[in-house]
Amino acid sequence: MPDINVSGVKVAYGDTGGGGKALLFLNAFPLNRRMWEPQVESLSDRFRVITVDFQGFGESDVVADRSTYSMDTFAGQAKGVIDELGVSRVVLTGLSMGGYAALAFLRLFPESVEGLVLADSRAEADAPEAIEKRTGQQKLIESEGPAALRDGLLGALLSDATREKKPDVVANVTELMDNSGEGYIGALEAMKARPDSTSDLAGISVPTLVIVGENDTLTPPDLSRKIHENVGGSRLVVIPESGHLSNLEAPEAFNGALAEFAGSL
Repeated sequence: MPDINVSGVKVAYGDTGGGGKALLFLNAFPLNRRMWEPQVESLSDRFRVITVDFQGFGESDVVADRSTYSMDTFAGQAKGVIDELGVSRVVLTGLSMGGYAALAFLRLFPESVEGLVLADSRAEADAPEAIEKRTGQQKLIESEGPAALRDGLLGALLSDATREKKPDVVANVTELMDNSGEGYIGALEAMKARPDSTSDLAGISVPTLVIVGENDTLTPPDLSRKIHENVGGSRLVVIPESGHLSNLEAPEAFNGALAEFAGSL
């Protein structure tokens, strides 16, 4: 897969090319850009689909210094990719941590965003107990490696219905979590330090779609409703039986909502 250098870091990306409207996808923790394969397959006949591996994930460079990980860093890496491709404006989609990075991208590069999709995410910063939990996860990874975290994460990322009825999705997500320990630790640091974006929501002026799984326990639907209520003119889609990874658990519903939204811009 192609890659570019952003501030000394190799950033890998995927690009379907073509002349359609550009969709840029930002990843959930602790997955990589291959989490968007159902979207690439479904939407590339109508849109140009661009995916990015943040540092520490997928095929991008593994950076050991956790202090270099931030939502601004991730946003800058995504901007570097579209600049390299000569893409001036995108429909920006971020899921979970990718949603945090999308809000940073919008703040830093508003002229590059034609539309915004926030999926299974939140605007609030981490509460003290969440920061404490992430710090514990970092220590566990340092002592035992990222595999020690994966089983617990898998149970939180997917709904009961998905785990019971869709073993292929469970296997795929397990594989997508196979990323570097440094990436895990750095991304956790970035999430701990991210700013509260709640006050920014009312100022979002680009068309916005909010998507959430009905059974998402990590970022419950009420948090998405709060985003929807604060972003003027936004749309809200709640996907039945889906958990936190709604794009993988219910790709047809996710892709349908996204295609309708992007096609209307």
